[in-house]
Amino acid sequence: MEANPHAALELLKKAHPPETASAIFTEKVLHKPLLLRPTSPDPSSQDARAHRRLRRLRKKQKAKRRQRPKPLSAKEKRITGIYEISKESQKYDIYVPLYRMWLGYMWEILGMVKGKQTWVTVQAAGAKLASADFHGAKLSVVRSKCVSTVGLRGIVVRDTKFTFQIITEKNELKTIPKTHTIFRFQIPQPDAIDEMPDSEKIKDISDDGMGPNALIFELHGSSFEHRAIDRATKKFKQRNITEL
Repeated sequence: MEANPHAALELLKKAHPPETASAIFTEKVLHKPLLLRPTSPDPSSQDARAHRRLRRLRKKQKAKRRQRPKPLSAKEKRITGIYEISKESQKYDIYVPLYRMWLGYMWEILGMVKGKQTWVTVQAAGAKLASADFHGAKLSVVRSKCVSTVGLRGIVVRDTKFTFQIITEKNELKTIPKTHTIFRFQIPQPDAIDEMPDSEKIKDISDDGMGPNALIFELHGSSFEHRAIDRATKKFKQRNITEL
C-alpha cells in the first residue's frame, strides 16, 4: 500500500517540474535542521548571572558606605544638646589657650610680625576683619540698647547668626544679642607678648597690659548678623550706621 504523499511535495509539484519539486522538498523540508531550546539553562550562564548579581550588590553596598550621613534637624540638635556647654566646661581658664590661638590667627590675617610695627587701615584690613572667625576672641560690650549687657567682657565660645556666647572671668556663660550692640576687642603687637615674663605668658592678657601700640577695634553687631561660615564668602560694603 502506497503511503500518502507529503502535502508540501504535492504543492511543490503544482508549481515546479517533478525533479525540481523533489529536490526542493528534500533540501528545504526533509533535511532542514530543527533547533530545539534546551529545557534547562546552561550552567555557565547561571554562573555568569550570579556573578553579575553579586557585582551589583557589592557596588550598591560600596556606594552606600560612601554616602554622607543625613544631617541632624534643628529639633534633633535641641534634643541631643550638641551645642550646649556643660557646667563643667564653663570655666574661663579653659578658654584662655583658645584666646591665645585666636591672637595668632589675627596676627596672621593682619600681617603683623614680630619686630615690626604694623599700621592697619579700614581699606586694607576692613574686609579681612569682617569675614574673620571670632571664636576665641575676647569681646567687651561698650554700647547696647540692652543696658544689662553693657560692660560684659569674656571669651567667645560660640558665634551664632544673631548672638555671641561668651565666658566671663567669673565663669559665667552669657548670651549677648548682636542687634543694636557695639563690641570692642583689642589686638596687641606680637612683641608685647614676648616682653612678658614666662609666668605671665600662660595667663590671660588684660586690656591694660596689651601695650601702647595695641590695635583697638569696634564691631557693630547689627551689621555682623551672619554665621562664621557664611562670613568667609560674603563681601561686605562700607556704610554709615546711625542705630546707636
